[in-house]
Amino acid sequence: MSLENFFDPQSIAVVGASTRKGKVGHEIVTGMIKAGYRGKIFPVNPKADTIAGLKCYADLQSIEEIPELVIIVVPARIVPMIMQQCTEIGAKSVIIITAGFKEVGEEGRKLEQQIIQIARRGSIRVLGPNCLGVIVPGKRLNASFGGDLPATGTIGYISQSGALLAAILDMADANGIGFSKLVSIGNKADIDELDMINALGADPDTKVIAGYLENISDGNAFVNEADKISHDKPIILIKSGGTSAGAKAASSHTGSLAGGETAYECVFERAGVIRCNSIKQQLDYAQTFANQPLPAGSAVAVVTNAGGPGIMAADAIEQQGLTFAVLNNETVQRLAGGLPTAANVYNPVDVLGDALADRYEFSINVVVDDPNVDTVLVLLTPQAMTEPVSTAEAIVKVARRKTIKPILACFLGAAKVTEGIEVLRQGKIPQYNSPESAVAAIKVMAEYVRWCSRPKRVVKLFPVNRRKVESVIEKHLRQATREIDETESKEILEAYGFVTPKGSIATSAEQAVNIAEQLGYPVVLKVWSPEISHKSDVGGVRVGLNNASAVMDAFDLMMYRIGKKVPEANILGVLVQQMCTGGKEVILGMNRDRRLGPLMMFGMGGTMVEVLKDVSFHLAPLTADEAKQMLVSTRTYKMLEGVRGEEGVDIDAIAEGLQRLSQLVTEFPQIQELDINPYVVGPQGTTPVAVDARMSVEKI
Repeated sequence: MSLENFFDPQSIAVVGASTRKGKVGHEIVTGMIKAGYRGKIFPVNPKADTIAGLKCYADLQSIEEIPELVIIVVPARIVPMIMQQCTEIGAKSVIIITAGFKEVGEEGRKLEQQIIQIARRGSIRVLGPNCLGVIVPGKRLNASFGGDLPATGTIGYISQSGALLAAILDMADANGIGFSKLVSIGNKADIDELDMINALGADPDTKVIAGYLENISDGNAFVNEADKISHDKPIILIKSGGTSAGAKAASSHTGSLAGGETAYECVFERAGVIRCNSIKQQLDYAQTFANQPLPAGSAVAVVTNAGGPGIMAADAIEQQGLTFAVLNNETVQRLAGGLPTAANVYNPVDVLGDALADRYEFSINVVVDDPNVDTVLVLLTPQAMTEPVSTAEAIVKVARRKTIKPILACFLGAAKVTEGIEVLRQGKIPQYNSPESAVAAIKVMAEYVRWCSRPKRVVKLFPVNRRKVESVIEKHLRQATREIDETESKEILEAYGFVTPKGSIATSAEQAVNIAEQLGYPVVLKVWSPEISHKSDVGGVRVGLNNASAVMDAFDLMMYRIGKKVPEANILGVLVQQMCTGGKEVILGMNRDRRLGPLMMFGMGGTMVEVLKDVSFHLAPLTADEAKQMLVSTRTYKMLEGVRGEEGVDIDAIAEGLQRLSQLVTEFPQIQELDINPYVVGPQGTTPVAVDARMSVEKI
């Protein structure tokens, strides 16, 4: 169902309209009038005849026509009754401003479920409850209590917090930033962030989508839809509400390292979403995308009237991983012919402290023409000869004449540059209060361009034995056992092409020796108990056992010490296993986020993984390039490549292991957590070995 009635309704009923100034029901009605809304407004209040000069109605049924949009501002307990009236008159679009629903507890949650059930019976779309409303500057629509109507622009904004949206409106007004649409989604009982992102993605008046979210309702749907929209319009989000509580409850290494915020980072990266840490940063980025063309690459040229700010910009460009543009000979010669002898004609171009507007205009024109330059950053400090207003006008003139490259400005100072900054804003030139902020915006634009031009994702599928995995998982679900032991975890891995060391369970020292001699020395002993997750923590792992005597001693000592240390554990025996020698130990893992899906992990393995925390994450399913990037993004990747003459390991083999694991957890959503630690990988051409593994499953 279209959301057009929320953005361009021809008639609006306000149920709970009030005669008293300062009440939400009064501010919404008067706010629409003040904004110049051109449609019909129907205040609904049985105790009033008129409100703000408009005829008042006792109820929705009294209105002579069906309002295209109904705004509800009555106490929470009355909202179900009003929703029922909406169904009776045939209203199809409702904004519930009222708070007091699931955000206040269980009773509120039940009330919210009730109103949504009514809405679904009547095929009504609901925004809210507990929201600020909707603002569409271009339609003169202020269906909110967020204050005055902002300027019209091309940024569409979605917010899960009404109060934050009001603050954003105030900040944007102070910085001359306009919007196409602003929507407060509140509790997202019906319409959620994805509905609105889709609506803004299809909106011809919106060039940039921005927003504030505390959570995402459906991670898989969000990734799929946001990925499509991001190729046409940048999506710039603030995401708050991260918590480590989930990590504390996790039983696997991967689960304890993959906090909720890590999952969101991976979702945003996959979908091409630009994440911000503050409102200021978000508005900085949004105004750049809204008002300037995209750069062809990452090469930046700086034009400045002072050496210090130019050096600051150069440092920021290098630190952000951008390219400091090398001006070609023609550009250098043109600059040398038009600038004073003392000026620097190389990047950064220093036009000197006595530069007037004409010198700036000449230099910017020349630099923009250089094919080695993708973006131009203009810096200005207010010195005695400086002309901030005229210089700003010159920048705007050049930008309008040469529209294929982004031009950004940073006028440093306060009172002396205020009028010039206003000229820049009017001329749609993004202005920043520091070189670092400007360069950060340039970096985001360059990264967005790279993301949009990436090759199409191709996920390889390996031949596997799904039936074997199904049988193991179904058995555990029938028995209501969440944890899958090491032996059966390895059976699952073997079904997906992993190699595991041979081994068997021993219940006596003599049996352990027999198994060891069949396998061949050296061997490893591991305690076998469903109550012991991390065997090393309780002394439940012994490695490098080279003879029968060593195996017997290790078995007896292990059973004695663990029995004392973990008396409540049910020790079923000891796993005697072939020992892998040589190679590097890494960890492959997965933790499934309830909303966002399976999160793959890679890092250096062994017992120190949670101490070093040198790990990387990516959302499954993985392509070959994404799996490889997971390795490259760790600090210890160089160790895998080989350092100081040491032979490196088979990088492609590790990447393939990640892809196989990604396929497993994608095809079996019952798997909630998974670790292969260590995953021992040797030189090129050798076969990696999954030495230890553990999994947990749940019904879906």
